[in-house]
Amino acid sequence: MLPGDVAQSILGQSATPEALANLRADMGLDKPALERYLSWLGGILQGDLGNSLSSGRDIGEMIGGRLGNTLFLAMCTAIIAVPLAVILGMIAVHFRNGMVDKLISVTTITAISLPEFFIGYLLILVFAVNLGWLPSSSIIYDGMSWGEN
Repeated sequence: MLPGDVAQSILGQSATPEALANLRADMGLDKPALERYLSWLGGILQGDLGNSLSSGRDIGEMIGGRLGNTLFLAMCTAIIAVPLAVILGMIAVHFRNGMVDKLISVTTITAISLPEFFIGYLLILVFAVNLGWLPSSSIIYDGMSWGEN
């Protein structure tokens, strides 16, 4: 439904009309958009996420390979965020309508309003570049322990 032609992008400008028609048929792009969507949705309900248009690999396998790292990151975030939120909330209630309460409120509203990637860049700048406490990038391997991660 988006402008452009996936088959044309894959085969290039010099593709013949027959090659484009064959690729569109192979990819199912010759069917109406609603039919393709419903077919995809039916596959999702059966656990088939389809294949990547760029690499041809199974999307479920691609996601599955990264799911462990994503869950690890979410767990570490929750371990930090939940206690921090509770502690800041208790401090704000204790100093209700005071300067500390207003500072906590402004800081948290500002942090929520900024995009996560921007906050990530700021944290990398402070903790990796300026302070040197953490590496600016890392790679997590399957065999690494929790502490190494």
